[in-house]
Amino acid sequence: MDRAAEALALRTPVSAARRIRGLSDRAIAWVFIFPAIALLLAINIFPLIWAIYLSFTNYRANRPNAPVENVGLRNYERVLTDPDIWMAMQTTAHFVFWTIVLQTIIGFTLAYLIDRKFRGHAFWTTIILIPMMLSPAVVGNFWRFLYEPQIGLFAYAVSFVSGLQPSDIRMLGDVGLAPWSIIIVDTWMWTPYVMLICLAGLRSIPDYIYEAAEVDRASNWRQFWTITVPMALPFIMLAVLFRGIENFKMFDMVTLLTGGGPGSTTEVASITLKRQAFESWATGRSSAFAIILFVAVFGLANIYVKALNKVKQR
Repeated sequence: MDRAAEALALRTPVSAARRIRGLSDRAIAWVFIFPAIALLLAINIFPLIWAIYLSFTNYRANRPNAPVENVGLRNYERVLTDPDIWMAMQTTAHFVFWTIVLQTIIGFTLAYLIDRKFRGHAFWTTIILIPMMLSPAVVGNFWRFLYEPQIGLFAYAVSFVSGLQPSDIRMLGDVGLAPWSIIIVDTWMWTPYVMLICLAGLRSIPDYIYEAAEVDRASNWRQFWTITVPMALPFIMLAVLFRGIENFKMFDMVTLLTGGGPGSTTEVASITLKRQAFESWATGRSSAFAIILFVAVFGLANIYVKALNKVKQR
């Protein structure tokens, strides 16, 4: 290793070696990380600035040669007063709320059980993590087959429990059941992710705290509510933050299962944005909608992170 470094140093031009020798450690670090930072800025910042610019214009992507006019805040006004967009936002909020609630409760419960380190817990941990490792396309098609009223196993399982005919159980075609069908699939797929974060929180609690509680003759129930939950709460909140941001952007699973139907029952904000941008070709208005979604997610996440930091400082 030393010989290779020495050979590399000998092959370095004298002028370059002098310039490098005169740089500080911070300057050398910037030399190495600047290309990555420049690439990230080009990929993330430029599209954001371009979208902000388009949101104030009447630009349409299917008419690139048409004159572009500045329309001011008209696109934002049309987005904020559009009842279809507000309906899509309500649908998105419904998905985000119920998926977070179910994934947090089930994920923390599974993490608490696995933390007991019962016999075979490693095997069952691996089995539980399988849904998270699958592609959303595979999961969507798999569950679409399960939801089929004629041949799907889900309909026959519900029929066995409830006594209803399998043909009457149309999870993807019923207005009341279609939203819950997507919530079930997302919960099945991403609960293991929440479980891993909660399990990391439970494993970080020192054993001596529980030993001190046992000396004080605290019951298991009291230990759970006064030690386990408070000390694992930052990890639980972190899992809620990650899943909330991801579920707010939910697109692929809804597209694969229902495509936003029946009607517009499961049309979330991302699907509405896609339809305005690539079906109606209202590029300026869809850009304004995208900026509003970005500001909403960024603002809510910022408030949530501040609350998370307060919890961590307790």
